[in-house]
Amino acid sequence: MTALGGPRAAVQVGPTTIGAVLDVVIPVYNEETDLGPCVRRLHAHLSEHFPYPFQITIADNASVDGTLGVAEALAGELPGVEVLHLDAKGRGRALSAAWSASSAPVLAYMDVDLSTDLAALLPLVAPLISGHSDLAIGTRLARTSRVVRGTKREVISRAYNLLLRGALAARFSDAQCGFKAIRADVAGGLLPLVKDTGWFFDTELLVLAQRAGLRIHEVPVDWVDDPDSRVDIVATALADLRGMGRLGRALLTGALPLTELRAQVGRGPLAASPAQVPVGLPRQLVRFAAVGVASTLAYLLLFVATRGALGAQPANLLALLVTAVANTAANRRLTFGISGRRHAGRHHVQGLLAFALGLALTSGSLAVLHAVDAAPTRLVELAVLVAANLAATVLRFVLLRLGMHHRRN
Repeated sequence: MTALGGPRAAVQVGPTTIGAVLDVVIPVYNEETDLGPCVRRLHAHLSEHFPYPFQITIADNASVDGTLGVAEALAGELPGVEVLHLDAKGRGRALSAAWSASSAPVLAYMDVDLSTDLAALLPLVAPLISGHSDLAIGTRLARTSRVVRGTKREVISRAYNLLLRGALAARFSDAQCGFKAIRADVAGGLLPLVKDTGWFFDTELLVLAQRAGLRIHEVPVDWVDDPDSRVDIVATALADLRGMGRLGRALLTGALPLTELRAQVGRGPLAASPAQVPVGLPRQLVRFAAVGVASTLAYLLLFVATRGALGAQPANLLALLVTAVANTAANRRLTFGISGRRHAGRHHVQGLLAFALGLALTSGSLAVLHAVDAAPTRLVELAVLVAANLAATVLRFVLLRLGMHHRRN
């Protein structure tokens, strides 16, 4: 998803590896019935299909039934199964504690009901082991995902993720799927900043990772809803909304040390290409041309629409100003691949400089035309303006490319 470049080192595995490469955490609260079948199934799958040493950590969230006893029995029965007991509830608290205590270089978690097909586990963690990605999430919202669940949960999940996109500019697709993994070195930088100890923990972690410029890998999953789920949907939704408000305020006020976080765990900038042709120039030219055609059509329509009421020069000024601002915004996003607000003010200043040059060219062309012919036809006026705009377009591309190229977030 997001990346600043610079590959991370792959996890070193082989004859010299000591300990588990992957630690799968299962947070539980009062799950004495389902815990045994879940852990045995997961352990059998990893033993058969996972090619590296692994560990399963059962994180008990202050259960008041026999869950802790079942967990300890499983640890004595199955190699590589560990138990972590917490005296306070909270899935986020359990994950943070288990991940912080683990020595494995790749950390994961899944819900005890194993709603997600375990065939997706290796594809989930493989990019983290190789160093390609920093976090990985299972997504139930991809086109190739196969999901069985009720309409109520489907609507709530999609609405929540749409809300995240609008309120926090999230670019990951499924924040709530209980099937995620993270590199331990990345977790060390992110976990101290995650405040939520409940269900919003996942979302907060992912938003911080995105803002730090980390690469989030998404895996479409097969997922079957657990009809015996004990999650209180209303209470969880309200807690998530409060978490979104708190995180949104922290982002707006600058309370989060994002610059330091990016320096600590983010990826370094891409090295400049030594090629003589600048990187992406052919594609940029095509996209710039498409934006330019759309801008020119909009400019001509505005000019024709306002020419009668305002006169030639004022109509030209208005049409050029409106389309120049829209043109700069479109070229930032579509031509040069820049999103977000960083350097947006500078880019629009550069766009306005290009606008001034375009205004000088078009206004000068109109002035010369009217000096030669006091009453030119509209067709002649438009032809002169198109020619002047072509020259202004070349200047605009040069100026915008100098200011925007290789300055992506």
